[in-house]
Amino acid sequence: MRRLTTAQALVRFLTAQYTERDGERHRLVAATWGIFGHGNVAGIGQALLESADTMPFVQGRSEQAMVHAAVGYARQSRRLSAHAVTTSIGPGATNLVTGAALATVNHLPVLLLPGDVFATRPADPVLQQIEVPYAGDVSVNDALRPVSRFFDRITRPEALIPAALQAMRVLTDPAATGAVTLALPQDVQAEAYDWPEEFFAERVWRITAPHPDPGVLADAVRAVRAARRPLLVAGGGVHHSGAEDALAAFAEATGVPVASTQAGKGALRHDHPADVGGIGHTGTATADALARTADLVIGVGTRFTDFTTASGTLFQHPGVRFVNINVTGADAHKLSALPVVADARAALRGLTEGLRGHRVDAAYETAYGKEKAAWEERVSAAFGAPDPALPPTQAQVLGLLDELVTEDDILINAAGSLPGDLHKLWRARSADQYHVEYGYSCMGYEIPAAIGVSMAAPGRPVWALVGDGTYLMNPTEIVTAVQEGVPIRLVVLQNHGYASIGGLSEAVGGERFGTAYRQRTGPGRAYDGAPLPVDLAANAASLGMRVLRATTVGDLREALAEAREATVPTCVYTETGMPDTVSGPPAAQAWWDVPVAETAARPAAVTAREDYDRHVAARRRHL
Repeated sequence: MRRLTTAQALVRFLTAQYTERDGERHRLVAATWGIFGHGNVAGIGQALLESADTMPFVQGRSEQAMVHAAVGYARQSRRLSAHAVTTSIGPGATNLVTGAALATVNHLPVLLLPGDVFATRPADPVLQQIEVPYAGDVSVNDALRPVSRFFDRITRPEALIPAALQAMRVLTDPAATGAVTLALPQDVQAEAYDWPEEFFAERVWRITAPHPDPGVLADAVRAVRAARRPLLVAGGGVHHSGAEDALAAFAEATGVPVASTQAGKGALRHDHPADVGGIGHTGTATADALARTADLVIGVGTRFTDFTTASGTLFQHPGVRFVNINVTGADAHKLSALPVVADARAALRGLTEGLRGHRVDAAYETAYGKEKAAWEERVSAAFGAPDPALPPTQAQVLGLLDELVTEDDILINAAGSLPGDLHKLWRARSADQYHVEYGYSCMGYEIPAAIGVSMAAPGRPVWALVGDGTYLMNPTEIVTAVQEGVPIRLVVLQNHGYASIGGLSEAVGGERFGTAYRQRTGPGRAYDGAPLPVDLAANAASLGMRVLRATTVGDLREALAEAREATVPTCVYTETGMPDTVSGPPAAQAWWDVPVAETAARPAAVTAREDYDRHVAARRRHL
């Protein structure tokens, strides 16, 4: 037996947990992020101090941002390694909710260790405690229940033993992983207990790769053989299972074209003959045209969200059917598909073997190859910047990065108009280069996620691409990057407003109301004055970043090249115009359902509703 506090026991337990896949072992919880306050400073804080040699600690500035950093780390680590996040009680704990939701939506593991109110209730209430008159055992940590894959409150030291094991089980379960929360009452953290030595023994959690049922796999093979115009949709599950090589082998053997969701982009290199780019509302014309005429859609590791299906309007072939390969049964059954509940890599290998000798019609391959080439010409036109003395458009910023990066670079984005431009235009050169968080599309994700990714991929250039709106949401982890010496590259695109929502507002009859950053011209007046005199570059510099300002395409080309070679956190700042400026790429190739007012007094909304009704008429229920 070993006498330790609950917090000491938890930290020691975490240092002995490992994952294993394909014979490679990884530390499961590689570091702990924290902001200390009452509720964790004397418990977890003291335990981390004692374990500094075995449990690395990272000091954060925002609880939400710490979760984003942990999620970035987990994604880059292919879910084989994760980070923990500890907070105080009260606002420290509730600030975790957004990050937890993001982790759970994207099936990415993160361990949350919020402090909690006293289990023994020596004083009631204590500082920052919310009182619930009908339930004495409820605290603000209960807000984490719906956004966690596993939740437990450790009200006695000995309860940690089963809870910790369950937490590790969920963190390492490919189908169930996400945010895992162990709420830790502050008195229980500091309470001593005689722990069995076996609790601290090294434990290996093998990441399972379930194989498809042979009968179901045979049905899937028959479906592909019978299809004339099959299309594969690659989702994030391809990356999570390390199935990129298996996908390439499938595409090369069968000639089936491969489109990708935001999470799946990069599953094939952009120059692979079968890669037809992003699919759905932010997809390419090539992929969306194939989707409209596909008689079989093979989903691999995708949740088929509304952006992917164009809100149910994309797959229009009268007899279209679906085969869904997914480790999660609920996702495999979507769209009334033939569900292949299995690991993506195992299922793709089985499917390729079963289809030995089968290939799509040569005319089909030739046709989508020509369409792919035509789209590439449109990409090059959007990226092109013939006059280096002019300010860049947003697409031209991406074009300059396209000229510069290699397979080593990693691009991170999450919200605004950039995800659409990136999904349509970016030429992914490696499986992990394209890191766009679009499951929750959380503004403020990019900067902390870049830190997490850099920790998981030291030495590789990591770029956080943010608009001014996203920057203003969550810039504080710049200080963490400076403190930890993490040389992230931050590209800030200033267009003085919410460009994406501004465009959506205009499309749905909202006339861009409340989407520009401009001064109010008088009492009760709209925000229609001059742009705000805000200097985001100066702000980044004040937080410790090296800042490179670029006003023209020529300046920007030089600044990006300089930033790529930087060894300290570096920001490249450029103006890309007002939020209503056309960014350069082709318009959306498919619809997205945002309901429009059914009755309205202003003409813009009336016209938008008429357009909405036309699109809604094309929606299908796949049964």
